[in-house]
Amino acid sequence: MHAHTPHALAQRCAEQMFKQDTCAQAMGMQVDAVDAGFAQVSMIVGPQMLNGHQTCHGGQLFSLADTAFAYACNSQGLAAVASGCTIDFIRPAVAGDRLTANATVRHQGKTTGLYDVEIVNQQGKTVAWFRGRAHRLGHHILGEQP
Repeated sequence: MHAHTPHALAQRCAEQMFKQDTCAQAMGMQVDAVDAGFAQVSMIVGPQMLNGHQTCHGGQLFSLADTAFAYACNSQGLAAVASGCTIDFIRPAVAGDRLTANATVRHQGKTTGLYDVEIVNQQGKTVAWFRGRAHRLGHHILGEQP
């Protein structure tokens, strides 16, 4: 694979970001795959992630989706942050579930983008849908032109 392909750039950006992503690390998240405009991030629901109903706290689900969104919207080498997000909870997740968030670009303009994230459990059943709007900051993740 050539070092300057969109896929290689996405991987380098994800590696750089993950080094400093102490939240994702603390939650046990791992970046499973990245490409231009796409990221897959997963985690196991631990007992410390449960709410009073003994299901995964919505904030934990939001954090997983938001993390996948972050890796997808920064995958082209231009630094981006969320300008707004929404989430719809479809079904509960419980301790021991392996959750995977797949973030996909729907539209990416010069400075704003729209991304959808689906969180699925180990049976492939949808747990939540997240939509994020991204704003590019005007500088590069790796300090260079992509």
